[in-house]
Amino acid sequence: MIRKTLVATSFLALTAAPALAHNHGQTIVDIAVENGNFTTLGAAVEAAGLADTLSGDGPFTVFAPTDDAFAALPEGTVEALLDDIETLTGILTYHVVPGAVMSGDLSDGMMAETVNGQSVTFTVRETVLVDGATVVMPDIEASNGVIHVIDAVILPQ
Repeated sequence: MIRKTLVATSFLALTAAPALAHNHGQTIVDIAVENGNFTTLGAAVEAAGLADTLSGDGPFTVFAPTDDAFAALPEGTVEALLDDIETLTGILTYHVVPGAVMSGDLSDGMMAETVNGQSVTFTVRETVLVDGATVVMPDIEASNGVIHVIDAVILPQ
């Protein structure tokens, strides 16, 4: 039932978001930049020097926080991170898992090692959570992996 719900949610979300629906041949970065809901993430990826990597062959799984997710951080956090590239890079690479992990591959309590070396934990129930952030739009396929849109910025320990 959960997987059917995720697929239905994904289909509805993609049909409601044309910038995400037509991504044939586009990389993860291309999709995020074109969408318009990931300007903060795009700026952070660019500042950290990760744009070329995330445009590379992959595959990668990116848990992509929206602009609203970044805006929910305490005031001044984003600006401070843009001035601290090492910490910013650690946070951004915590949002990336090597390989293409689709929502149907997830199970409750599953852990996945991120590019920064720490692991995220998944909670799979009526919704899917990754380290407490809700996956609001799963399984957006790119030429070099998959994007799962999340409603919060997840932070490594």
